[in-house]
Amino acid sequence: MTQPAKVTIIGAGIVGLCTAWFLQERGVEVTVLDRTGVAAGASLGNAGWVAPALTLPLPEPSIFKVGIKAVIDPTSPVYVPVAANSTLLRFLAGFARHSTPKMWRRNMVTFAEINKWSLESFDRMEDGGVSAALKHAEPFLAAFTNEADRQIITHEFDEVAAGGGHVSFEKITGDELREFEPSVSKLVTLGLRVDGQRFINPPSFMQVLAAAVRARGATIVEGAKATGIRDLGAAGVAVDVEGQNAVLSNEVVIATGTWLGDLARQFGVRQVVQSGRGYSFSVKPPVIPTHPIYLPAQRVACTPLGDRLRVGGMMEFRSADAPADSRRIQTIVNAASPMFDGVDWDAREEEWVGSRPCTPDGLPLVGGTRSPRVHVAGGHGMWGVTLGPLTGRILADSITGGEKHPLLEAFDPLR
Repeated sequence: MTQPAKVTIIGAGIVGLCTAWFLQERGVEVTVLDRTGVAAGASLGNAGWVAPALTLPLPEPSIFKVGIKAVIDPTSPVYVPVAANSTLLRFLAGFARHSTPKMWRRNMVTFAEINKWSLESFDRMEDGGVSAALKHAEPFLAAFTNEADRQIITHEFDEVAAGGGHVSFEKITGDELREFEPSVSKLVTLGLRVDGQRFINPPSFMQVLAAAVRARGATIVEGAKATGIRDLGAAGVAVDVEGQNAVLSNEVVIATGTWLGDLARQFGVRQVVQSGRGYSFSVKPPVIPTHPIYLPAQRVACTPLGDRLRVGGMMEFRSADAPADSRRIQTIVNAASPMFDGVDWDAREEEWVGSRPCTPDGLPLVGGTRSPRVHVAGGHGMWGVTLGPLTGRILADSITGGEKHPLLEAFDPLR
């Protein structure tokens, strides 16, 4: 296999830029196109967790146990609009098929393998100079109001172990949790401390990553909306860009998140990539937490970002281009506010909505297509940050003729 001299990457989120970085490691010239700019989508306002312990298959048995009435309730943490279109219905049907205990356990084996490699891939980038804003949680915390809710998470950790993975955790009391984070309210009576997890400040990390890719000679073109890809055979590929000249290269990587199918479908990628929108905002408790705090029963993630706390959640299966719905923010506020003391929830800032690219089976789409010159990297659901470096690493190896990673079979875009 001949290594391509030049690769165009469509998408400047964490997956696209990590792929660019690892291709540069192997001596490939890279151009990155994005219709808006660096980290303009789900890579900006997410929780920033690099947490293998919680990187689990999104289709899981409990997600539909709440019932149809709940998931069509706009205040539900998992929301499906009543007027679902045919694409969403196809996605939900596939998602339901993969949410059985049997399918979930099968996917757990794959995720155990994924999690063996994710932190190592971050380490390789850190050793290569992308060192800003990657922090060790020491520890990562989860907060509960009752034992039944805590048992749900510890059961998941047991399933991780059964699938070949490992989670180091310890049960603690609410008071012991408050020794780490005094802003947590007395309503929290139980907790977990989980070791070996990390987190990033997403905007800071993305800017450092983009600067590192540029410093190595890449061109990042913002405001470049790719409208089509033409396979030119031995001459390479041409990416058509709205209002601009086509960009020519030897090969191309489609890393456009929720919009991946728009460009990849003509090359045989038929898997539905559905927008699972998440919402977040920031607040400033009197004592800013220094550890990530997960509220599993409320499905809320809280991440310290220096002088503020990012609070996020929701899984809204809705069009990526739909306007933000303020009810989702209020749902998160209602869920999180009893769990903290002294927070002015009306003084929130940085309200945001972003679209996670979800697949029906919960596995990413990473690898080649029917064209040997067109590759895809997407469909990571909630785990784009955790899996971004791993994706870039194994895809860059594949493109440049390196050893084929065993995970590429599970991630096959043509499955």
